[in-house]
Amino acid sequence: MTTRTALLLLAVCVSGCSPAYVLRAGFEEAKILWRRQPIERLLQRDDLDADTRNKLELALAVRTFARDSLGLTVNDSYTTFVRVDADQVVHVVTAAYRTRLEPFTWWFPIVGSVPYKGFFSQRAAETEAAALERQGYDTYVRPSVAFSTLGWFADPLLSNLLRYDRATLADIIIHELLHNTAYFGGHADFDESFANFVGVRGAMAFFAARNDTAALRKAAAVWDDSLRFSDFLGGFTARLRHAYGAGVQAADRQPLFTEAQEAFRQLGLQTGLYADFATQPLNNAVILHYLTYADRLRVFDDLLQQRQGDLTLTIANILQAVRADGRDPFGALEQLRAGTRTTPPHGSIAASLRMPYLVETMKTVTAKVSATTNEPTTVACCNGESGRSCTRLEKRT
Repeated sequence: MTTRTALLLLAVCVSGCSPAYVLRAGFEEAKILWRRQPIERLLQRDDLDADTRNKLELALAVRTFARDSLGLTVNDSYTTFVRVDADQVVHVVTAAYRTRLEPFTWWFPIVGSVPYKGFFSQRAAETEAAALERQGYDTYVRPSVAFSTLGWFADPLLSNLLRYDRATLADIIIHELLHNTAYFGGHADFDESFANFVGVRGAMAFFAARNDTAALRKAAAVWDDSLRFSDFLGGFTARLRHAYGAGVQAADRQPLFTEAQEAFRQLGLQTGLYADFATQPLNNAVILHYLTYADRLRVFDDLLQQRQGDLTLTIANILQAVRADGRDPFGALEQLRAGTRTTPPHGSIAASLRMPYLVETMKTVTAKVSATTNEPTTVACCNGESGRSCTRLEKRT
């Protein structure tokens, strides 16, 4: 699977992380923020190449759409641009227990317990992972192409994002702007899955409104693959949890991983979004990483269908339901889908986002996507965990 974005943990830690870690993270983040250049000013340059100009203009258009049509909190995020030297700016460590599908977590102020820790140095990330391995945990170290500060700072568009196709770039921006709007501390599996839903579905709506058929088809294919992978992953992790509960030990689990990879190859997904799942060495940390971003995506899509494809209304209803019961966000969604939890009427400001247009797009267009250009298709995400903490962080307009 191509890399996903990591939530940058830069809050001043009162426990759970060392002063050296905080200082280094703060210094590296500050270096990025200091180099921000207004996109509008860059667009006035005559020597700007066409591809960069198009991507910068797209970023501004997407953030405007997210604000005006989806009702997301954008503030000044993605109005500036920063050129970075490396292909990624953060290396993320995740860890998990070896005999149960449960993440090792770090605690940070504001965001609560999370099953990942970001480093600007690959060596530092690998050192952290090695220490956890010695303690008996599964680990996974991966690069990340972007970060979010949850709206506390005006996040810039990083130069490494310009290599992605239009559909992926729009998805990344809308995904991160959803985090600007609301983040429920200690429930990052919900936060990231919700952001994936809003990111891809929002990108589809954006390109539908612009009559950009090629980008719409690509985003639709990504969402179709995401739903199918989420369904597959839900079944696999349920079987894995059952096996661990029955006493399967770490030394005996490889056949379960091999079987899952064989089943994955039979899915016949259209994009390369999750391709690495078939070949990379699996352990509990890797599996939980996938689950963080693809947990019960079908529930979100069912809620959208129930609202006749009104994405703005769906986002608002989800936020209302989860804010009413922050202890169990997915439980709140299940009640909402079943009709046992009601939400007050909320007029949509984006009639153009309604189905059946997008339903028809999903049914008829996605079958043709395999013939399109094989561009990189990564979906932006941060990292997080479904913890017991109900600490809630929300940035509202």
